[in-house]
Amino acid sequence: MQEIATIKKPELHEEITLTEKAAMQVIKVKAENNIPAEHSLRVGVKGGGCSGLSYVLGFDGEVKPNDKIFEMHGVKVVVDPKSLFHISGTVLDFQDGLNGKGFVFNNPQAAKTCGCGNSFSA
Repeated sequence: MQEIATIKKPELHEEITLTEKAAMQVIKVKAENNIPAEHSLRVGVKGGGCSGLSYVLGFDGEVKPNDKIFEMHGVKVVVDPKSLFHISGTVLDFQDGLNGKGFVFNNPQAAKTCGCGNSFSA
């Protein structure tokens, strides 16, 4: 009898993670723009960009019934189920080094990303 080898895919968690540095920047942006404290950070994806899908970040005062809610470092993050399918396991970080300043998506599901890091394909 022949043994069939199985390829083990990396385990994806149905969540996204916000680093402490990213959370501090989110809190700073909210304060600087007078965004109400109860507003959540909405993370998502939309069609477009040079690689097929683009990341979306914004503040939202409404949590929809099917949204997945995460709370990290004092920031409430909401993600719709369709977006979570594409960004599950992602770590959202903030960088402010010599190569630029901004939020960085470290997405284990991204098969290809564009040079600017704002779009990806899965």
